[in-house]
Amino acid sequence: MVRIGNVEIEEGLCLAPMAGVSDFAFRAVCGTLGAVMTTTEMVSARALVYKDEKTKALLSISPGEHPCAAQIFGHEPEIMAEAARMALDISGADILDINMGCPVGKIVKSGDGSALMKDPELAGRIIEAVVCAVSAPVTVKFRKGWDGGSVNAVDFARICRQAGAAAITVHGRTRAQMYSGRADWDTIRQVRQAVDIPVIANGDIFTPQDAAHILRYTGCELAMAGRGSFGNPWLFQQAKALLAGRHVPELPPLAERIDLAVGQIEALAERFGERAACLEARHHMPWYLHGVAHSGVYRQQLVHIETLEQLRKTARDIKRDLA
Repeated sequence: MVRIGNVEIEEGLCLAPMAGVSDFAFRAVCGTLGAVMTTTEMVSARALVYKDEKTKALLSISPGEHPCAAQIFGHEPEIMAEAARMALDISGADILDINMGCPVGKIVKSGDGSALMKDPELAGRIIEAVVCAVSAPVTVKFRKGWDGGSVNAVDFARICRQAGAAAITVHGRTRAQMYSGRADWDTIRQVRQAVDIPVIANGDIFTPQDAAHILRYTGCELAMAGRGSFGNPWLFQQAKALLAGRHVPELPPLAERIDLAVGQIEALAERFGERAACLEARHHMPWYLHGVAHSGVYRQQLVHIETLEQLRKTARDIKRDLA
């Protein structure tokens, strides 16, 4: 077991927080299939404090979704502290995670996300304010650095530790890289050696073998998968088996995978309505067809889904023609 503050987490593979991806239904699926921890989509601290209802909805978690972290982003210590309290109250999550790694332009332009890696002093003050505001463990997710000329993950990790972070997650790319190139596992290993709190390794985990390798190579306590889980929540099940020394199960048949995907969207519809669920289906569902021969026409249909009945009909056609 890995301890993050007072929270115990089974060793293995976590689901990364991803805007527009790690909604409550997908997190529930991944948790059922072996993700040892999940994290909500990141939410704006300012929007939360100003009581934006859509922002609050992003913090919805399932009754059995534990351990789970709620993730917030922002750059103002007082607002971050208040948002942290609200995020935990609304979600019931076990951990409060601070996003200091998001590379998206509109986020960094406001001084949030990975922009904070250019201002470690402010980052430290934010962490201290949040730690003082909540009783739950506080964790921080960040990157290798801003760009190739300012790789400061090791020093940044020490600042997080000194400010009271109970654990950190390191994505092995700079902000300038976005998601291109190879993740630098060497830097993650250096961070692991530099601090005495749990470190979660993130970057380029697409197979169960990747998960086992990154844990061995970096010495980290946990690994975290992001893009590798798109349409493939069975990655967590496979990684769990491999890390336990068991036989790695094959992917289920296509028909079973499609049924699970449809159930995921139906769960969203029950919580947020059919329209919102179908909008999410437009990007979730095609991922489940990645690598499936002759699936192009169905992927095109799925990106234009407007009703659950359309979704179910397309799913029946996929199972008839491709399974």
